[in-house]
Amino acid sequence: MMKFLSVWRAMACVGLYLAMADAALATSPQAQWLHWQQVAGQAGQASRGQVFFTQKHGGEWSCASCHGQPPTQPSRHASTGKTIAPLAPAFHAERFTDSAKVDKWFKRNCKDVLSRECTALEKADVMAYLIGLK
Repeated sequence: MMKFLSVWRAMACVGLYLAMADAALATSPQAQWLHWQQVAGQAGQASRGQVFFTQKHGGEWSCASCHGQPPTQPSRHASTGKTIAPLAPAFHAERFTDSAKVDKWFKRNCKDVLSRECTALEKADVMAYLIGLK
């Protein structure tokens, strides 16, 4: 009986840990925006975000190349043609609700557009722009 209780307690602890890990990854567009502003040490601005989103930055692509302008409708990846759901959170409720995915896609897409990772301020600006689209 004691062995059963020990196994049960261990399983309960693992379940609690996994639930806490999932909760830690859960976020919101506003929380992401606040996070990047805090890291940058200044407020993100929608006007700068819109300019950043539409510029090619010396490369072949801009953010808008794949996500559309404005990014409120489904669009297609510039090279693969794969369908991309709307990027603006008001038009796709799941956008920016998983911290791990947000980090992954900012890293990948910034490298595609800029050939480097985006700064915290660039992320805050883009988030301000996207949150403002209604």
